[in-house]
Amino acid sequence: MAAKRTSTSPNLFAAAGLDSGAPRPLADKLRPQELSDVVGQDHLLGPDGALTRMLSTRSLGSLVFWGPPGTGKTTVARLLAQATELHFEQISAIFSGVAELKKVFEQARVRRETGQGTLLFVDEIHRFNRAQQDSFLPVMEDGTIVLVGATTENPSFELIAPLLSRARVLVFKSLDEAAIQKLLARAETIEQRKLPLDEDARAALVRMADGDGRAALTLTEEVWRAARPNETFDSAGLQAVVQRRAPIYDKAQDGHYNLISALHKSVRGSDPDAALYYLCRMLDAGEPALYIARRVVRMAVEDIGLADPQALMIANAAKEAYDFLGSPEGELAIAQAVIYMATAPKSNAAYTAFGAAMRTAKEAGSLLPPKHILNAPTKLMKQEGYGRGYAYDHSEEEAFSGQNYFPDALERQKFYDPPERGFEREIRKRLEFWAKLRKERSGRSGGE
Repeated sequence: MAAKRTSTSPNLFAAAGLDSGAPRPLADKLRPQELSDVVGQDHLLGPDGALTRMLSTRSLGSLVFWGPPGTGKTTVARLLAQATELHFEQISAIFSGVAELKKVFEQARVRRETGQGTLLFVDEIHRFNRAQQDSFLPVMEDGTIVLVGATTENPSFELIAPLLSRARVLVFKSLDEAAIQKLLARAETIEQRKLPLDEDARAALVRMADGDGRAALTLTEEVWRAARPNETFDSAGLQAVVQRRAPIYDKAQDGHYNLISALHKSVRGSDPDAALYYLCRMLDAGEPALYIARRVVRMAVEDIGLADPQALMIANAAKEAYDFLGSPEGELAIAQAVIYMATAPKSNAAYTAFGAAMRTAKEAGSLLPPKHILNAPTKLMKQEGYGRGYAYDHSEEEAFSGQNYFPDALERQKFYDPPERGFEREIRKRLEFWAKLRKERSGRSGGE
């Protein structure tokens, strides 16, 4: 590694001797000074953590930190630079453009010529467009910088493939209860006072933090500011003081897709309680109810199908009820539909059959249907055999002729295979009966 950088000059505030008395946010006071002080990321920084192993070999490649806010991405990047004796440079993709990137890269080249490496930390790296992301590739390849990008969005969708191929993605996890409690204990030690919360209120504050360490410390500061001498808040008092931190949920990004996926899979898994939980999470976070209603319709046709033909009607009725009633009354109709879907018998037989039929339709080409089921409105078509030999099913015994309806050049296919569940149990009996009649009347197996 390159020689350790010299200390930077003091800022004007510090030079004037005012820094010691300046108010500092609690999150800044508790900012870890060593990697071992970082909480909640043991899979990265524990004895066998990915970053621990990198540092033990004294080789640090470019990285992408992916995780929710307040999990330590910026802090870890800064401490990595300190541990590897690299110059730490930080920019934000929100405020930086091509001109600033060129300037940063040029400064890194100058440092490299003097033996000083640069760790460039790019916050919100997913905000850079494709051309801007491309500009990192040459300086990553020639060692001008070690790139550490931070993003709250899925790198697979937001970052270009060439950049991802040159960097290792490390996932930062939301802080669990133990990690948040450790932060609160540190805050109490630094401030030399206890949080004025009873046990239930303390647990409620941890939940309000929603896995965000910075948010937990911000809430802690709010509690200390609001408390009168010798006052202790219960859960209701805490909620009154801090109101309520809005759920972390970006309706256009991962939070949106994660929760709708969880709702859909809970319905598919026949768990009405979990399905209601995710439904309420989405509604509470402001997800448009009509979007959810449309997804419930999809659940009805994709995961229930003909096992319960009423499911689609219930789903559509819920959408119409919401249209008619609006919020919040109409949300109950959606909740009722979600419960119905979760408790209905499940079948993807129609969904699977449609997919298989679509593949065959695309692969087999433009085959002409058998002539006996084609209409013959002209004399020429009759002469060509159109409609000849067609058996009118209503005139046949059991209203079933058993004729072949597939093109002559295509063997009989079987796409729909209903399970022995719900209403499809009855459909299966019909199909098996008709298959038996078809074999008897056609004199051939027909692929059955």
